[in-house]
Amino acid sequence: MNAIFSPGKLMLTSEYFAIDGALVLAVPTKLGQEFFFEETDDKKSLIIWEAYHQNTLWLKAVIDYKTWQILETNIPSSAEFITKTLQNVQQLSNSKFKTDLTYHLKTNLQFPADYGLGSSSTLMNNLSEWAEIDPFHLNSISLGGSGYDIAVAKEKAAVLFQSKPEIKYEKVNFNPSFKNELIFIHLNQKQDSREGINFYMSKKKSPELVSEFSDLTKKILLCNELENFSELMMIHEHKIANFLEISTVKEKLFSDCPSFVKSLGAWGGDFVMSAKFGDYKNYFWEKGFPSVFEWENIIDL
Repeated sequence: MNAIFSPGKLMLTSEYFAIDGALVLAVPTKLGQEFFFEETDDKKSLIIWEAYHQNTLWLKAVIDYKTWQILETNIPSSAEFITKTLQNVQQLSNSKFKTDLTYHLKTNLQFPADYGLGSSSTLMNNLSEWAEIDPFHLNSISLGGSGYDIAVAKEKAAVLFQSKPEIKYEKVNFNPSFKNELIFIHLNQKQDSREGINFYMSKKKSPELVSEFSDLTKKILLCNELENFSELMMIHEHKIANFLEISTVKEKLFSDCPSFVKSLGAWGGDFVMSAKFGDYKNYFWEKGFPSVFEWENIIDL
């Protein structure tokens, strides 16, 4: 079988404000999603879909793409989402699902599904690369969202991304001299991004506030000292907390942490970023968060 790979992502700046066009800095992760594909000329017009989570079979579906009927599956709701997404692929592609071939399609998510590193965005990008279609368009009609995660998966690099007035992004060299001092802690829960986005969307925001996050992103990208970086991260965190009128993750969980703690992505779950201090591994372990990663273990730059 032939294979395609897309990396996962971590969103370092602008969180919810990405939707309103704030500049985002995002980086690729070492782990991502693999996509394997094979076509058989058997005149059956079938899609045999297998989705693995860390090499263990999670979802299987057999789909007739002439009628878009799910002929067999072990998880109907997930099979329906895949079927709708593949219908969108058919609509956008000049070649896929147009004849009577059987497609054997297999995915393997390399990271735990609750890590929030981009199980959906890596899938959208892999399918788009395979079908030679625009991943932003496929993502837009299948899922929604700002698209920053698609940019990271597509470029396999750190990106500066902006969703408005139209999607634009560029690869950037984000290689801070203090990167080996940074750590990433998983909070043991998957945050519902849509729920967080809906809460954010319900609040009025000014163009000036969106611009403030873009300015912070530019400063963070150019930062050369950990002390300055830490300060900018804390400013960023408090701006969002004040806007959303909720406590920061540091206030909630790590009030006695001697370093900054910055949420990455939708607040309340997934990953946070901090910097090394004393016995930092033991500190987070005792708080109930044993999954602590250094830059070189998680970031692919």
